[in-house]
Amino acid sequence: MTTIGILGAGQAGSTLARASIAAGYDVVIANSRGPETLGGLLDELGPRARAAHVAEAAAEADFAVTAFPYAPHARLPVEELRGKVVLDNNNYMAWRDGNIPDVDLGRTTIHELRQEQLPTSKLVKAFTHIQFHGRHPVRVPGDRMPALLRLARPAGAPDRTALVVSSNFPDAVELVTRYYDDLGFDAVDNSPLSESWRSAPGTPMWRHHVDGQTREELVENLRRAERVVGPSRRGAPGAARHDVR
Repeated sequence: MTTIGILGAGQAGSTLARASIAAGYDVVIANSRGPETLGGLLDELGPRARAAHVAEAAAEADFAVTAFPYAPHARLPVEELRGKVVLDNNNYMAWRDGNIPDVDLGRTTIHELRQEQLPTSKLVKAFTHIQFHGRHPVRVPGDRMPALLRLARPAGAPDRTALVVSSNFPDAVELVTRYYDDLGFDAVDNSPLSESWRSAPGTPMWRHHVDGQTREELVENLRRAERVVGPSRRGAPGAARHDVR
């Protein structure tokens, strides 16, 4: 059985763990405070999940998820993730993280910077434009569910939501495409990582991150994206919660 190492146990990491377990995956989850702080979450997740220290979770994973924002000087488990596919669900939120000049000027993307932090891994931008919390405002009771669960549909459903995947590695794109499908989503390949700005906050596709978009809509919205350079305040507070606890 495939084991996912989820590095970050905030709203994004814990919600992704729930969805993955429901889809038949095993999960080892870690946070910055140590596995002893995750007892309540493990009780909720059940026997297919366990907590570990970050390096241990990375080592045990068949593939991993970095469920926390990018920071220039972050220390990541590089050796434990060597050769592995790593999904990065981070967004560039200057209001939260501060401005990064090279990103603002279009010289690189936030996911290329994460790839530089993990030079021996196969980084993938994934799950960046779907919410891990309930919809606001709530229209019907189901809106209280995280969008990752609310928008999931069986393969072939006419209203199935599509999600972007970007990577410099075709085999990593294939892995994430299968993973998306298992969780109830179509995939649109927007590779390589240098093109990942097309699905950043503020682009045409981002305007649909609350209730999703079909594959055809997502393809068209990615095509319509225009790169804007200059100091950024991408992503208003509350637009997407990719926190770590």
